Amino acid sequence: MKTMVNNVSKLQGQVFAALLALTTICSSPLLAQNKKADTAETIKTDQGDLAIHPINHATTVLEWNGKTIYVDPVGAEKRYAGLPKPDVILITDVHGDHLDPKTLKTIVQEKTKIVAPSAVQDTLSEDLKKKTTIISNGENGTVEGIKIEAIPMYNLDPARTKYHSKGRGNGYVLTLGGKRIYFSGDTEDIPEMRSLKNIDVAFVCMNLPYTMTVDQAASAVKEFKPKIVYPYHYRGSDTEKFKSLVGQDSGVEVRLRDWYADKK
Repeated sequence: MKTMVNNVSKLQGQVFAALLALTTICSSPLLAQNKKADTAETIKTDQGDLAIHPINHATTVLEWNGKTIYVDPVGAEKRYAGLPKPDVILITDVHGDHLDPKTLKTIVQEKTKIVAPSAVQDTLSEDLKKKTTIISNGENGTVEGIKIEAIPMYNLDPARTKYHSKGRGNGYVLTLGGKRIYFSGDTEDIPEMRSLKNIDVAFVCMNLPYTMTVDQAASAVKEFKPKIVYPYHYRGSDTEKFKSLVGQDSGVEVRLRDWYADKK
């Protein structure tokens, strides 16, 4: 009987230890990181995989070749749980859905470098200004070994030019391991977008009244022909219609992903 009690006690101890280990694993940062990784898109480059994390609206995180790039980071720090802190932050414009000084203060590290137009830098605190490289429409630069091209972003429709005037904000083309990655920022289907060449992955906005219609976005994409396009910054827009308008015979792969799963 004593042996049986000891065995039961031993078994209970083993079960408790297993449950404790499982609890520790489930709450560990590594699991959180792996959970985040489960939602990532992967694009092969000459220097390893590019991981794409849709975060919210215009906010996107890229991981590539040991570098982490945040595009227009806004919102609570918990949005970025499980992701590395940024080596580079790209900011497209001064509006609150692209620029949030409070967010920047929570995620910027000593090593972090910010790339932005002058209109954005003018709004930053002195400590963040020191970390910022200004790049204007049509200019190129290299930050942390990443080639960055500043592409114009602006409204064409006279009724919308009050939202985004030409020259204030930037779209960006990044070159990562031989792949050219385009972020449109807030724009309509401007000539500078339509004339882009050799874009491998494009993130294209569409929402009224601030940027462009689904029809405009699809028309532009069919002209500059990125290999892959993700609609982003699309709140309230019909992305299925966009996919249909681009069509299966355009040579462009349309990938629809949820940029609004995290609404906080």
